Amino acid sequence: MKRPDDLVEVHRCSQAEAIVIRGLYESYGIPSVVRSRLSLSVHPFTVGDQGEVTILVPESEAPRSRRLLMGLVHRRVS
Repeated sequence: MKRPDDLVEVHRCSQAEAIVIRGLYESYGIPSVVRSRLSLSVHPFTVGDQGEVTILVPESEAPRSRRLLMGLVHRRVS
């Protein structure tokens, strides 16, 4: 059974980009979790898709977090 604050994926990116996005979300009061498939203690490096991380937010915050991210992308392109 889904609860309103179940975590949902909103973006996949590199670890470096995830740090920036997580900071953006934090500044707007959106809690987030960064999940990776690799254990950095075993593999202290990332290469290609192996370094990909997933950013998760509560389902209730997903629309707002996606809008913030799209606004950031549009500002960077302009």
